[in-house]
Amino acid sequence: MNFLRVSILGLLMWLTSPVMAAALPEVGSTAPNFSLPDQSGNTHTLTQYRGKWLVLYFYPKDDTPGCTEQACKFRDDFAVLKILGAEVLGVSVDDSASHAEFARKHKLPFPLLTDKDGLVANSYGSLRDLMVIKIAKRNTFLINPQGRIEKVYLGADTARNSAEIIATIRQLTGKK
Repeated sequence: MNFLRVSILGLLMWLTSPVMAAALPEVGSTAPNFSLPDQSGNTHTLTQYRGKWLVLYFYPKDDTPGCTEQACKFRDDFAVLKILGAEVLGVSVDDSASHAEFARKHKLPFPLLTDKDGLVANSYGSLRDLMVIKIAKRNTFLINPQGRIEKVYLGADTARNSAEIIATIRQLTGKK
């Protein structure tokens, strides 16, 4: 009887535990490559952004309170980020139709990438795979113009993430 209880407990723990994600890329390492469609069906790759700062932010779900706050902060700071030579890409496992509605509703001026299988989020150590459902963790990666990870914001603060990135780019570049 004890064996049966231990076996059932072990099975339940296995079924409810998240599948291990890949390790986070280290600061200074080459950013993992990606090729993903946006809300309009255009494909984006890491190499397209060589020579620019890239804010690659992973978020759990379109049109939820925290994700909306974070996206709108990037929207509100978009002109400043552009002046600093940065591009912004949001990534979640939501589909392109969901991204299109989210971007339209909140007037987001940057692409939202669809990572339906979670492969890119996983390569950035930012996938929560609960076997039945996959969601991206709220992590942001600042990638420098040479394609290397400059800074990682784990569990990014939705209200401050954009401002933190602006401050970091200004500090690193000396631009006001």
